Amino acid sequence: FPSGKHYQIPHYGSPKPLFICYLSQYKNVKRMKWWEQPNALCIVYDVTNEQSFTNSAKWLERLRIQTSGIHTPGILVGNKIDLSDRRVVERKQAQQWAEANGLEYCEISVKEMENFEVPFHIVANSFHRLYKEKVEIFHSLV
Repeated sequence: FPSGKHYQIPHYGSPKPLFICYLSQYKNVKRMKWWEQPNALCIVYDVTNEQSFTNSAKWLERLRIQTSGIHTPGILVGNKIDLSDRRVVERKQAQQWAEANGLEYCEISVKEMENFEVPFHIVANSFHRLYKEKVEIFHSLV
């Protein structure tokens, strides 16, 4: 812990490690070192569970408090789209919430392995764009 996943970022060279931390299982999340300055955020909710979607706002609020408003690229991911007959959170509702909160949005089915790599692409590309911006700022100061 944390575990790393090497993931090829299209058009950006060699594989880069993405370290993914699953935080909701830990009671003392606020005390964890990597929670203080995350490089990217991926909030996953269950499209068949309204409370799961509601909790997304709580996780984002905790992050913003913890990072003192520093912009953190991220994505909201709706999971379990294979259970369409049990769906309670509509795509449009979640997408609008994500956009209003500065997050990308996608839907996946881990069970069916549908779009499951999309969040990794989006987070990696968002982080890469942020990194390039920081490098450009640094070079403009030198």
